[in-house]
Amino acid sequence: MSNEAAIRVTRLSKQFDGVEVLRDINLDINKGEVVSILGSSGSGKSTLLRCMNWLEEPDRGKIYLGDERIGIDEQKDRPMSNKQLAQLRERIGMVFQSFNLWPHLNVLQNVVVSLVHVKKITKAKAHEIALEQLEKVGMLDKKDVYPITLSGGQKQRVAIARSLAMSPEVLLFDEPTSALDPERVGEVLNVMKKLSVEGYTMVVVTHEMEFARMVSNKVVFLEQGKLIEEATPDDFFNRPKSERVQRFLTTFGN
Repeated sequence: MSNEAAIRVTRLSKQFDGVEVLRDINLDINKGEVVSILGSSGSGKSTLLRCMNWLEEPDRGKIYLGDERIGIDEQKDRPMSNKQLAQLRERIGMVFQSFNLWPHLNVLQNVVVSLVHVKKITKAKAHEIALEQLEKVGMLDKKDVYPITLSGGQKQRVAIARSLAMSPEVLLFDEPTSALDPERVGEVLNVMKKLSVEGYTMVVVTHEMEFARMVSNKVVFLEQGKLIEEATPDDFFNRPKSERVQRFLTTFGN
C-alpha cells in the first residue's frame, strides 16, 4: 500500500427526489488499500460507490481517479463525453450483488466479451487472459458451462474474474455477498482476501463484519448520507468514537 491516492472524493453530495442521500463526503483511498464501507440500509453506501464510476452523477463535489477527474473534462470545462466515460470506466472494475452475467454466453465467453469488444484485443489473447483470471478465482473447471447451471457464489466469482480481466486500477464491490446463500459467502470472501494480499485497491460496501475487521486497511461508516467515522479496523471495532457506531456494532454482536 502506498500513500498515493487511487480515488479522492471531496465534498460529494447527491439528492434523490429532494432527499439528500450523500452529504459533503470527503474520502481518500490510497493505492493498494482495502476500504470497507459500512452502515445501515439507506445510509448512502451504494450511492457513494456508484458515484465513484459515474453510474450516479453527484450534485456537488469532485471525484478523482488518480489525477483525472471523473465525469468532468476539466480541460474543456464540460461533462465527459460517453466515449471518455467509457475509457475511464475501463480503469474501474465494478462487481454488483446481482452478478450481471450474460445468460446466453458460457463462463469463458462472459469474461472474454469485454476484452474483445471494449479493449479491442485479439480473441486469442482475450482467451489467455480470461483463463488466467478464471483460474485465480477457482472457476477454470467451469469455463464451458452457462450461468444458469452455477450457484450464486460461482456466478459472483465469474463476475470478479470478468472485472480482473480488464486490469482495473480500482475494484468496487457493491455488497458482493448479499444475494448469496450463507454457505456460498465464504468462497467469495476468500477470493477477495486473496486479491487484497496481491495488492489490489478495493472499495467494498458490505455487511460482513469479519471481512471488514480482518481484511480492510480502513473502515468507513455512513449514517444518513454523512461520513461519521473513518478509522483503522482495530480502532473502529475496539474503540469506536461515535455513539452511533457503538450501537451499530452492538447490533452485530461485536
